[in-house]
Amino acid sequence: MDNDAIVEMFAGLGPISIRRMFGGKGIYHNGLIIAVELRDELMLKADAVCNPEFAEAGARQWVYEGKRGRPVAMPYWTVPDRAVDDPDEFAVWARKSYEAAIRTQKEP
Repeated sequence: MDNDAIVEMFAGLGPISIRRMFGGKGIYHNGLIIAVELRDELMLKADAVCNPEFAEAGARQWVYEGKRGRPVAMPYWTVPDRAVDDPDEFAVWARKSYEAAIRTQKEP
């Protein structure tokens, strides 16, 4: 996914910045990471508060195989299907991701 397409998707949230990371891209709003793009898949940040909403909407959590074959769940979920082609709906989910980023930011 190219940067212009990512910027367009997040237009309903506001300005974003994009940085290369783990062979993909980190997407930031107001200095907080709110999404990642890996292997041409966009995943939005979530936390314990909004994880159930993502699951209920049919999104999939990013899980990879860690040490000793144990699954490691990351705090990122795929974009719910209903938000993929609907900019207004995507903005709702992007806002949830930003709110999760605020709740989970590390204390200085």
